This record gives sequence, structure tokens and C-alpha cells, in this order.
Amino acid sequence: MVELTVIQREILTSLINLFREKGRAIKGEEISERIDRNPGTVRNQMQSLKALGLVEGVPGPKGGYKATSSAYQALNLTAMDREADVAILRNGERVANATVAEIDLNTVRHPDMCRASLKIIGDIRAFDIGDSIQIGPTPVNKLVIRGDVVGRDDINSVILCSITEMISIPKKPVRDYINHRLITIPITATMKESLIILAKNNIHGAPVEEDGKISGIITYTDIGRALSAERGSASVGEYMTRNVVSIDTDRPMYEAVTLMNQNKIGRLLVTENGKPKGMITRMDVISRLTTY
Repeated sequence: MVELTVIQREILTSLINLFREKGRAIKGEEISERIDRNPGTVRNQMQSLKALGLVEGVPGPKGGYKATSSAYQALNLTAMDREADVAILRNGERVANATVAEIDLNTVRHPDMCRASLKIIGDIRAFDIGDSIQIGPTPVNKLVIRGDVVGRDDINSVILCSITEMISIPKKPVRDYINHRLITIPITATMKESLIILAKNNIHGAPVEEDGKISGIITYTDIGRALSAERGSASVGEYMTRNVVSIDTDRPMYEAVTLMNQNKIGRLLVTENGKPKGMITRMDVISRLTTY
């Protein structure tokens, strides 16, 4: 392992960050501006880094410097041809040109505290102690971490975060979360009759069936609007939501959560081979996430 000085680590980190942002060779002046160092100092250090095999020069008017794979190893980073962007929000605002390379949960055994070390690719100086941050969702496990910045290591591009909330949406298919049979309400039913069906089956909403097909969704909220207007004898078709959002049983659970959030709804119709199979609700997801 190559032993780097503080200035060498700073230059290499900035070179990798700038290359990720711009997708081209980086000039020494750009690095010196990013790290607020004298351009001559950066040029001198680049010669040493080239001798160590950590940097290569790119000739020509559009030339500059690129980090080698050895540079990534020296900084304990993984070089990837294609990478997912893991969003970082600082005080509710997304930090541009920054992503998380690694998440290390380092105090999980502590009875009163949970902290994580976050390896950042990007300008770490954008974060201050006390900032509220959100990380994720990560590409594979859809992990989201929320917390507060309690420390910052500029040399190693690491943020220490005190975790206040951590959620991972399962990758399991939607079919694993259907825990009740499909209950439908005929479109000829009145609002009062719909209320009885929902209460009898202990559910808060159900698809509306018309000529053997699902034509809408009726919920307690819809029924409440009808009853408050003294229209308990009105037909379901007058108050149901006609835009039925559905998801196939094979799709991963996090897609169902995304659909609910995007459409601002609390339930989805689940289909299999295009046919109604059941319903999945936000409470189904919460129940599974809080069962341990």
C-alpha cells in the first residue's frame, strides 16, 4: 500500500471527484482551485504521483490528468466503469456532484447510539457538523439513512453521522406481501352497502367491479365524503376513484412503495398475468418492516 502525504491524498481525491463530475481529463489549475492550493504546488505533486503510478498525463489542448486504478486502491475506493448515484441531501437540499461510496455502521452494538462512517465522493467541505443529512436510497437494498453530521475527515473524505432513522425496503416480490384475499364491490352497490362490505372484511378500501372488470377503487375516505353530504344511497360509481394504479405480483416491493408515493395513494391493485390477484396497502408494508 502506497503511503500518501496529506496534500497527495487531497489532490488525488479532488482529481477523482472532478473527473467524475466532468468526464474528462482534469487540468492542474482546476485541482488547485478546488482544494485552494497554489498551482505550482499541485504541478510538483503531480510529478510525484505520476512516478508512483497513481496519475497519468493526457497530452493535447484538452489534456490534463487522470487517476489510475492504483489511485483508487490507494484511497480505498473501487473504480467502476458504471456506477449508481447515491443521493445525499443536506438540510433537505440535494448536494450536487456528491455520492456515497461506502457506508460503515460502526456502533451497532452500542445500547444508546448508532453511528455510521460515510465515504463521500465529491466536495466534503459542503457538510458541516450539525447538518441534517439523508443518504440514499442505495441501488441494491434501497437503504435510506437519516441523521446528523457529528464529525468530518477531510483527508479521507469521510463523514461521521449519528443515525436517527434507517429504512431498507425489501427486494422481495409483491406476492409475498399479499395477506388478504381480493374483496371487490359491485358498481351497483350504494355507499352505505360499500361501508358494510369494508367493515365486515376489516379493510379500508376495495376495487370496484363492473362487467367482470375492475373500473375503480372505493375507500373509507370516499364513503365519508358521500355520507357527510347525506348521499349514502348514491352509487359507488359516483364517488370511486377511476384511476386504478396496479402492480404485477413479480415486481419488487420497493417499486410498490414508489408507486404509492408518486401517486399519493395508500393501496395498489395487484395483478398476475393481467388479472386482479389482490390488494397491497401501505399498512401491509409498515407491518412487515416493523415485525422482528
